[in-house]
Order: sequence, then C-alpha cells, then structure tokens
Amino acid sequence: MVTPPAEISALLENASCLYTAEEIEMAIESLASKISVDFHDKNPILLPIMNGGLPTAASLMKRFKFPLQLDYIHLTRYRDSTSGGDTNWIYHPRLDLNDRAVILIDDLLDHGITLREAVSHCLERGAHSVSTVVLVVKELDHRPGLQTVDYFALRTPDKYLFGYGMDYKSYWRNAPGIFAV
Repeated sequence: MVTPPAEISALLENASCLYTAEEIEMAIESLASKISVDFHDKNPILLPIMNGGLPTAASLMKRFKFPLQLDYIHLTRYRDSTSGGDTNWIYHPRLDLNDRAVILIDDLLDHGITLREAVSHCLERGAHSVSTVVLVVKELDHRPGLQTVDYFALRTPDKYLFGYGMDYKSYWRNAPGIFAV
C-alpha cells in the first residue's frame, strides 16, 4: 500500500476552512433553484468537467426536477501539479450537442482558460447555447480566459483551494469543505 507523502497527510490540519460542508450544500441548493427556473423546459445536456466538476454536478443533479441528459468532458491543465500548463484533452462528450442547451459544470473559475476551451468546444460541436456553472469564483484582478460564469454558488479570495472536487496535487478532492492552503 502506498502512503501519501507527509505534506499531503498534514495539509488538511494546516489549512483554513473557508466553507463547511453544510454551507456548501446550502449554496448549492440556492444555485439549483436558479438553474431549475432557467432550464426546466430546455432539455439540457449536463457536462461536468472532470474531475473537479463531478461533486458539484452530482449535488446539483439530484435537486433538478426536470429531464436532462448527462455526459462529461475531460480536459486539464494541472496534471497533478499546483500550476496550470497547456490544455490536455482526455475525453470529448459522446452525446450529440447539435442544437442543444449545454450546461458546463466545473469546480471553480480561476484563470478561466480550461472553461473557455470547454465552451468553445461545445459551440464548435453545434450547441445552441452553453451555460457555465461553477461552485466557486475566485476573486482575481485579471483572468486570461473566461471572465465570468453564468451561475456560481460561492466566492473566495485568491488562494489555492482544495476540497469538494478541487484538489491539491490530486489529493483531498474529498475534503469536508472548501479549504485554502
């Protein structure tokens, strides 16, 4: 059995909790209500951006009371690092996006580069509309990619975050809240 490095094991103990699991769930409940009003009659395709968007997508989906289809998209810039590089495409959605309303769900809006590429990809594949949803928007002075999202649940200062889908070197996506290093 491989044990995580000491740095990983001690990370949660030394991090600051910005949002508890209960606060996150309340924010997601409010977010789901807003999205439901806008998409209840649109037959959308939900595309979580793996891996970070999975927990938020799962929490939102169980609150939606309208028909939808689910696929996913997987592209990354981090590859187990704490800083982004070139975008690496791992998986393109199999569902036909042509003339469909697409809801892209990710963990956070940071620099917006990955999310911008995902939006462009969906539009190139013929999506009628692409709406962006993130759990967290980081407060930044400048973003080189997508500047804003259509829906978000929480705001944080510009700190390195982990928990609720966000990772630190591919660990702690399962942390019980949102934490800052």
